Amino acid sequence: MPAMFASRFCSMLVATVGALAMNACTITPPPSVVAARAAAPAVAGPTLDEYKTHIAQRIFERNPSLVLKGTPQAMLRSFVLVSFTVDRGGRLVESSVYRTNGDDEAEATALASLRRASPLPAPPAKLLNGKGQLELFEGWMFNDNGQFQLQTSHSPQATTID
Repeated sequence: MPAMFASRFCSMLVATVGALAMNACTITPPPSVVAARAAAPAVAGPTLDEYKTHIAQRIFERNPSLVLKGTPQAMLRSFVLVSFTVDRGGRLVESSVYRTNGDDEAEATALASLRRASPLPAPPAKLLNGKGQLELFEGWMFNDNGQFQLQTSHSPQATTID
C-alpha cells in the first residue's frame, strides 16, 4: 500500500507542478498586432464639456448685444437654468426653464437666445441617446442690465457689491 500511495502522490505532484508551470506562461502577440493596437485612433469627436463650449459660442455669436463682456456682478439679477434637447443634426427639439428665481424677463431672454442660436452644432454621435438626441442643461447668469454670460464659459464673478 505505501508504494502505491507514493506513486499516486508523485503523479499528483507532477500534474500540479505542470499545471502551475502552464499558468505562469504568457502569450505575447506578434509585434504587428501590438503596433496596430497602439496606432488605433481614439474615439473621435468632442467631449460633452467641449460640445457645451461649442454651444455657448454659438449662443454668443447669435446674441451679441445680450452677452455680458467682463466680470459678472457679485449679486446676480437672475440665474436661469434651462433644460434642452438637441437631435443629431443640432436642431432644438425642446427647451424649458428648469430652475429660476422667478424673473420672467430673464427666463424669456434665456429661452429666446437659445432658439436664436438654433440650429446648434451637431453633437458627437457618441453622446446621443437611443432616440438620437442629447439632453443638456445650461445656466444663464444675468446682470442687472439684462446681459448674460453662460455658466459653461463665464468669467469669475465680482467679489464685492458696489
